[in-house]
Amino acid sequence: MNVKKLMSKPVATCRPGDTLETAAQRMSENDCGALPVVDDSGSAIGMVTDRDICMTAYSQDEPLREIEVSKAMSKQLFTCHADDKLDKAERLMSQNQIRRVPVIDANNRPIGILTLNDIARYAQKQQKDGIDREVVQTFDAICQPRPQAQARAQPRSN
Repeated sequence: MNVKKLMSKPVATCRPGDTLETAAQRMSENDCGALPVVDDSGSAIGMVTDRDICMTAYSQDEPLREIEVSKAMSKQLFTCHADDKLDKAERLMSQNQIRRVPVIDANNRPIGILTLNDIARYAQKQQKDGIDREVVQTFDAICQPRPQAQARAQPRSN
């Protein structure tokens, strides 16, 4: 099974100079919890999640309309391609504890996004023992607590 058969598309994106308010609105409008961040040429350069927005708003103690996406986005971006095998994408998600992977074209432009929801829906439809076990293992690996040192948000100073 290739990623292109499961990925969600089209994918909503944002830019580093957009405000967190704009990113949150876009997530709400597209019923998603993450947006690939793209540069002026449309190439993926990062990712911002609903959690990133919340934690940055808390630590910055400013309104979302005054904080740029660049302050909250993750610059470490894990991606896959539409022709990649599903098991390769699952390994990427498991190893990096990520729930969503932008699917990019040859020019690094997002063309879709593969999510845990996409994988779970596929597994439910297949009802194959091996598929169910792989999905459970992927969920388990992604949901393990991360070491405290990896936390990005800093408590605000009073």
